[in-house]
Amino acid sequence: MPLTDHLRAFRKVLVVAAYAIAGGSILGWFVSDFVFAYLSRPVSLLENIMFITTTPLEPMLIKIKVSVIFGVTLALPILMWNIWNFVLPALKQNERKYLYFIVPASMLLFFGGVAFCFYLVLPMGIKFLLYAGSGAVKSTPFVTKTSYISFILTFLLTFGLVFQLPIVLLILIRIGILSPKILAQKRRWAILAIVILTAVVSPTPDLFTQFLMAGPMYFLYEISIWLGYLVARNKKTALA
Repeated sequence: MPLTDHLRAFRKVLVVAAYAIAGGSILGWFVSDFVFAYLSRPVSLLENIMFITTTPLEPMLIKIKVSVIFGVTLALPILMWNIWNFVLPALKQNERKYLYFIVPASMLLFFGGVAFCFYLVLPMGIKFLLYAGSGAVKSTPFVTKTSYISFILTFLLTFGLVFQLPIVLLILIRIGILSPKILAQKRRWAILAIVILTAVVSPTPDLFTQFLMAGPMYFLYEISIWLGYLVARNKKTALA
């Protein structure tokens, strides 16, 4: 298609995305209190921990922020479908075959990372962070809603992106940059790289949280090796 037609098609994707997010955010406004109550469970289930507001605008800003988060999450299938329809006609048949695997697997890993973070890492991590050192200096923990939303979003997105590791490694294996044999031989260097990466991308500087992130990353690395053997074998068969 001419460039102008591509731009019109892309504009349509952006318009549909904007309407989907706006509609989801309006719906999220009515359920924002329930959404925040659910997101705050890692803190609200702890003893002697309270949420506070420090400015008159904070409750309203939190309601808007939670509404937008809910709207983006609700509109995500529509966004992915429109992007899919925009990209798919430009791909060859063999490229589409890989896209059919990569997109669902990437989404599954992303939400798996978010769920792992929310239900396992956050409850232990927040408890450790709030109570660590409380015996040395007596204090009453208070958490502002704004800081908590920023904290939890950073955590969830970080874990969702970290769980994309198998997809990245399998793509590198498929295009020939890496091989499963090399990944298996470089396990020690992989452990060192994972430790450094978790220290860089971890939302908090404590070793406990970094360990909770590094463990799943190494597990995904091992899974990538075994899946890489299957990818390499299929590539060899296809070339033959």
